[in-house]
Order: sequence, then structure tokens, then C-alpha cells
Amino acid sequence: MLVNMNQLLPIAKKNHFAVGAYNVSNAELLKASVEQCEADNAPGIIAVHPTELAYAKDDFFAYVLQRIRNSKVPFALHLDHGDTINNVARAIHDGFSSVMIDGSLKSWDENVKITKQTVEMCHLVGVTVEGELGTIGQTGNHIKEHLKNGIYTKPEDAKKFVEETGVDTLAVGIGTAHGIYPSDVTPKIRIDILKDILNVVDLPLVLHGGSSNPDDQIAKAVETGITKVNISSDYKYAFFKKAREVLSNDDGWDPNNLFPTCITEAKKIVHHKNELFNSIGKAELYKDTKPWRSELL
Repeated sequence: MLVNMNQLLPIAKKNHFAVGAYNVSNAELLKASVEQCEADNAPGIIAVHPTELAYAKDDFFAYVLQRIRNSKVPFALHLDHGDTINNVARAIHDGFSSVMIDGSLKSWDENVKITKQTVEMCHLVGVTVEGELGTIGQTGNHIKEHLKNGIYTKPEDAKKFVEETGVDTLAVGIGTAHGIYPSDVTPKIRIDILKDILNVVDLPLVLHGGSSNPDDQIAKAVETGITKVNISSDYKYAFFKKAREVLSNDDGWDPNNLFPTCITEAKKIVHHKNELFNSIGKAELYKDTKPWRSELL
């Protein structure tokens, strides 16, 4: 069942769990994330970065929509880190039920302006909008620099940003970064900052950079009030680690040879994350939810 974030996340917030957002760019990653969420009877979010959207092409997302509309569990189809109005317009055109507009690296006024424009456009067609305040940073070699110099979200700024933009969900900077952390880096999620934000902002909060963090910190963030956690690197790493292993022992020219065990390894990570987010079995809570824009279907 296809839903938007206003259908998906308030139920998670009320029932103290989080929904995993799994980035996809091909049929194999989609299979791993959707099938495991179905096996776990857990709601899910199919997240797509603009670079993934550019790679997979519009036609692929017609298939994605068909697949999740026919699922027994609720899924949102979400643009992850859209950075231009054009990205957002393309996602709307492709049938996405949710978008993120990321102006976090812009000035306050520029971030508010582009986020407000996105909200005004998306709400006309029932698409929900995630904004970002504070910085989560880039991947790879940028992680150490980000964790040293990243910007934490100030509670008073979060309150003002929500009021000025009208976003439906807010991604906050509380100490995570994108990607797999180097072995000599130990991240620390600032639960104290999260609590302060929750005291002044009454809408679903999002944790980006959910991969590679200690399980106990992620579980604590969810227990405290995070309702959406983004996962990309962890389950893709498991998938491609297995792919390299298969290819080193076999020519692997046939996808039917190469991908099944890779999908299995990725599913293990998705299942673990769903356990961590306390979302297993929670699809039952959506039994009275109608599909997004069902009146138009």
C-alpha cells in the first residue's frame, strides 16, 4: 500500500517506533528492502536520492509504484535529499508520495525560501515534505571533518523553521553522518539535543546517517522520539560484499547466479534494522489506513 508521511509517521510517533527508509537504485535492492519489510510485517520507506533517480530512470519507478501499491504493508516512496525544485518536480511527476528538500547547507533565509516553495507546491497534490536543519554531511573522507565541524540543530531554530516553512517532517542534526564510519571514529548521537527539540517541535523527526552507528544509540534515539531512520550504506555494503565474494569464486555472468545470495545478505541487515527500530509487526497498526490518493486511482 502506498502512503505518504502524514499517514505513516504519526502512527509511528504515537506508538514509539521508527520506520526504516531504505535507499534503492535497482530491482535487487528494491527486492531486498520490500520483501524483508513484508516478511517482518513492518512499514517501510523506499528512498531515492537524485543520483539514484537519474541512474534508474523514470520507467523504473513505475515498477516500484506498482510493487509497493500491491504490498500488504504500507510504504512511502520518498525523494531523499532533493536539492532543487526540479528534483522535486520530477519526483512528483514520477508518482512519489513524499519528498525531501535539503537546504541545510544554504543560509537560513535560502533554506526557508526553498523549503517553503517546495511545501507550497507539494501540498497542492498531497505530497508530504521533509526539510532539514543542521548538517549531516557527505560520505567517505568527509565523515571525520563533519563529525568535528558538523552543525547541531538548535531547538529554537527547529521551532522557528517548522513554523515558517510548514514542513511535515524534519531531519535534525544530532551527531550522525552519512556513510560507513572509519574504524577510528566513534559517533555519538546527542540524545540531550533530541529531547530539547522534541520539547518544542510536535511533528515527526528524522535521523539521517543511520548506518554504522552503535545499535544502542540508534535504539535510544528511536525510544526518545525519532520516527524515521535513513539506511543506505549498511545494507548496500552487505549486498556488494557478497557480490565480490561470489565474483571471486565464479564468473558470475548470470544475474540468477550472482544476486540471490547478495539479496539474502542485504535482507539480514534490513531485518536487523527493523528490529532495532521496533517496527516489526507494526504494519497491523495501519489496517484502517486508506492508500494515498486512493480517490484518484
